[in-house]
Amino acid sequence: MNLSHAYGVPPSAEAGAKVLLRAIELGVTHFDTAALYGFGANEELLGRTLTPFRSRFTLASKCGIDGVKSATGVRRAIDGRPQAIRQTCEDALRRLRTDVIDLYYLHRWDKTVPIEDSVGALADLERQGKIRAIGLSEVSAATLRRAHAVHPIAAVQSEYSLCTRNPEIAVLDTCREIGAAFVAFSPLARGFLTGGLPDVETLHARDLRRAMPRFASGNNAANLELLKPYAALAHEAQCSMAQLALAWVLTRGDHVVAIPGTTSIAHLDENVAAGKVELPPDIAGRLDALINQRSIAGDRYNATTQAEIDTEDF
Repeated sequence: MNLSHAYGVPPSAEAGAKVLLRAIELGVTHFDTAALYGFGANEELLGRTLTPFRSRFTLASKCGIDGVKSATGVRRAIDGRPQAIRQTCEDALRRLRTDVIDLYYLHRWDKTVPIEDSVGALADLERQGKIRAIGLSEVSAATLRRAHAVHPIAAVQSEYSLCTRNPEIAVLDTCREIGAAFVAFSPLARGFLTGGLPDVETLHARDLRRAMPRFASGNNAANLELLKPYAALAHEAQCSMAQLALAWVLTRGDHVVAIPGTTSIAHLDENVAAGKVELPPDIAGRLDALINQRSIAGDRYNATTQAEIDTEDF
């Protein structure tokens, strides 16, 4: 997502391609995109850059949120109708320059459409050989069970980090129970766990963090107080702050996968190296106690965005 969407002005396509190629060089085997990211531009970037290496990685994309043209430009719209899912998949296959998408997520549950109908459309795509597995994003355990009763769900993707613990309420355990992977997006807490954002006002006007209560000035200032003891734990673990955050996510279960995003090759190298960090149980426990849903100030989403998702809340 970072290469095309949501964090201000994205890097050039050439710079984005260099990051993707470096990921291949480092042995990354899972690339995650969506129709939403850059309104198709990110899928096009991956297709153009990674087609020569297609057999070497799992390709994941998403439907259910797409761009809709209006008089003022393109706006995002949640649409889980079967016909919209089918069309988004056809567009994605073309942009990604592939015959099949390995893992295809319903990006958001469209609450005007029964989850059974949306998953049924995805099951049809699997039977047609256009996708290999079905995933859901930002759903509750109850919705996951309803969907899984229609067709096996291979993965659930939701925000998960030291700062955002909502999946621990029920979804992590439900994924383990049904045999689904849990894919943690924003495992670095949208950059906070790499060292914080001392001045949120320096963010680009279109950076999505500007609309997140957690990054409002008062909440951000309170949260920054947690970073000094957090940095000390990273030093004790002999890794960077970013690597500590990723290593913690990877302790949460054998079925848990982290997908950190970056526009920087240096940060990509740092993130991949986190897979080699051995996190002692005592440090993991102290991390749990230091940063959690009780110690972090501010909600992760504003009320408008929160209404679009289905995840449990504390």
